[in-house]
Amino acid sequence: MLGMGPFPFPGDEDADLINAGKQTITQLPSSSFFSSADSFAMIRGGHIDLSILGAMQVSANGDLANWMIPGQMVKGMGGAMDLVAGVKRVVVLMEHEARGKPKLLTECTLPLTGCRVVDLVITDLGVFQIARTGEAGMTLLELASGVSLDEIRAKTEAPFSVAQ
Repeated sequence: MLGMGPFPFPGDEDADLINAGKQTITQLPSSSFFSSADSFAMIRGGHIDLSILGAMQVSANGDLANWMIPGQMVKGMGGAMDLVAGVKRVVVLMEHEARGKPKLLTECTLPLTGCRVVDLVITDLGVFQIARTGEAGMTLLELASGVSLDEIRAKTEAPFSVAQ
């Protein structure tokens, strides 16, 4: 579905209209529907400019782990591998830590969804740009309100520089 509407009001849910997170959604007058095959053709054909995903881990060089939690049953990796391989830019939105442990790591410890695919990471503590080519590395672009640079350093395993 292209052109997703807002979440429905209680009682107006349509169980057939759900997003990737299995939440009920609505359609807009301008919404369009297409098959899964067409969707993957758009993705695999390089016709999608931006993919915004969640993650469990991101490494300093832009590796992404977002499809498997150890010890939990998973149905498979879904379309995330296609999304990160077939788009021009990947933005990750996630919490900075999980159970007090950093999620921005020198190297991912979970199975990878994609290697060197992440361009930008936005967490609850800050915004990081990742250079995936040449001199790879993370640069802190912005701190969240009320967050100090010392706090970011303490909660980030991956090495990073700070933008001017």
